[in-house]
Amino acid sequence: MTSARSHRDSTAPVFGVLAGAALALMLSACAGPAPAPPAPKPPAPVVVAAPPIALSPRVVEQASAYRAYVARAGAISPGFTGGGDVAQSLKAGASYEPGQLLRGAIAYGAVVALQDPAYVAGVRKFAVDPDQRRTVAYEIMKDPAYAVGFSGSASAAGLVMTALGDDGRKLLSLGHSVHQAAYDVQHQAWSKADVPSRDGRLAMAKEVSARPGLGEVAETARLQMAVASAGQISVSGQGGSGQSVGPPYTPMVIRSLAVAALAALGYADDASLAQVTPILAEPASAVCLNMSKLNLYQCLAVAKPHYEDVFCLGQHVLEDTGHCLMKGAGVPEPVDPRAQAAAEAALQKASTATSAVSRSKKRSRN
Repeated sequence: MTSARSHRDSTAPVFGVLAGAALALMLSACAGPAPAPPAPKPPAPVVVAAPPIALSPRVVEQASAYRAYVARAGAISPGFTGGGDVAQSLKAGASYEPGQLLRGAIAYGAVVALQDPAYVAGVRKFAVDPDQRRTVAYEIMKDPAYAVGFSGSASAAGLVMTALGDDGRKLLSLGHSVHQAAYDVQHQAWSKADVPSRDGRLAMAKEVSARPGLGEVAETARLQMAVASAGQISVSGQGGSGQSVGPPYTPMVIRSLAVAALAALGYADDASLAQVTPILAEPASAVCLNMSKLNLYQCLAVAKPHYEDVFCLGQHVLEDTGHCLMKGAGVPEPVDPRAQAAAEAALQKASTATSAVSRSKKRSRN
């Protein structure tokens, strides 16, 4: 009996373990499936930022050199008091290389166009996607007129026309005054004396016409700031600041818009300079400026007294250059006061003659 009880006591722990295992198995069978591991977090979205607005410093320097010439020539005074004044003014006015002046005018027009927020925003819409940006830039390089299709181009074109047109108008108006001075100054004895070293003076004009000009450091810095942020250049004049002008536009205005658009796309920096430089050339305006130089050389070749040099300066340096800039900008020239006075005089003369004939006929009938 003792043996049987002892056997039951030894097997009790085994049955307990088995019963516990069976119970755990039953409970696990009744429970639901194990929860799935947490899903991995999605990667952070890649933000594609548009490149910054960029214009090669070499293009900005061209614009600065253009501005330096306009300021230098615009400072010429028609109040000449001696041959030295005439020689100095002639050198200042003739000191531009036609190709560089044209490139500078278009480059400056591009900086001005970048002052128009609507135009910049219209171009920057295509700057975020790299493929689209590349395609649009290629189309502009292939045909600069593509830039006219961007939103805001009308107001940007108005700014460019106003800026370049005002520069041309300033030179043209000053040229009229200097031209008139060529006649007024003849009342002074020095003006009728022959210019010394006439051949050297002609050689000087040709030399400064072939020498590239430089911009002022302060103006270059101002233009560089204007590329990155609008509002640095104030454009105002007869056309009005920001006045929209619809197409058609002249090639000079179109090319200014094209360079500005490439800058807004980030495709006008030093890396793209080889593609931007051809856009800064414009054949029609180049012919006009080159013809101005040829007329100047011919004028100086035959001019003898100082007052004739004053005429060459007024007509073929200031008036002709101003005319080329205004024509390139697509801005009408103001009426020449001399031509207006001549027309009024001719009209008065014709009216007087008509009245005299009428009186004569009346007397004959009587």
